[in-house]
Amino acid sequence: MRPLVVVAAALLLAPQTVRTPDVPYVPTPPAIVDAMLALAGVTATDVVYDLGCGDGRIVIAAAKQYGARGVGVDIDPRRIEEARANAVAAGVADKVAFRVEDLFTTDLRGASVVALYLLPSTNARLIPKLRAELKPGSRIVSNSFDMGSAWPADRRVPIEGTAIFLWRVQ
Repeated sequence: MRPLVVVAAALLLAPQTVRTPDVPYVPTPPAIVDAMLALAGVTATDVVYDLGCGDGRIVIAAAKQYGARGVGVDIDPRRIEEARANAVAAGVADKVAFRVEDLFTTDLRGASVVALYLLPSTNARLIPKLRAELKPGSRIVSNSFDMGSAWPADRRVPIEGTAIFLWRVQ
């Protein structure tokens, strides 16, 4: 093969980010992770999905502290690699999975809790998907941002200079 063909083939076969992430990666502080999981009432029977999971800290904490199972979704393959390594280090790799996926196309039907730390506009774009795919009784928790008047939160809890929000799917 000619060198140019080899390079082109390598580029086509290399993992690609589907598109630019909707939000920058900003880790959720541990106290807020704990508060979000408590507000959602996470138990060992839950499956916690974190959309835009970053380093995986929310689903890892849900598995470690509550015995829940978890799925982290992020569009950035580097974050997913980091999350998987963190799950192994925390001893919960058997309870959690991490996927390089677009949060707008991820199947949420297996979730009983969905965690968000996205922007208000991104949260609002997710409303139809959350309502369509989550079962009644499922909970959604968000760090810092609500969904505006389109879906008012059931609870707002101030914490560390910000707020966390809870919605229950009817």
